[in-house]
Amino acid sequence: MHDPNSPSWADMTDLTEIMTADELTELGTGDIAYIKPIKARDLREMFPDVPPLHDNMTLYALLNADGTPILLADSREAAVANAFEADLEMASLH
Repeated sequence: MHDPNSPSWADMTDLTEIMTADELTELGTGDIAYIKPIKARDLREMFPDVPPLHDNMTLYALLNADGTPILLADSREAAVANAFEADLEMASLH
């Protein structure tokens, strides 16, 4: 039976012929970024060299499409400005 909510190209066997897992992983890398608010206490995982900060301080990480950290800013506006300067397309996460 035909499902109108599932396009014909969405069949997993056909999809793997269009794009490999490695190609999908690289999609948007270097072109697309997002901003994630992060508490100072959680920074060590992403930014191992960060100096000690107050645990409750909120900072903003600009991350590449694949989650790779680009920079850390003290305001969302500063992170957006850096993304703009680097010609990165911003993705909205919900």
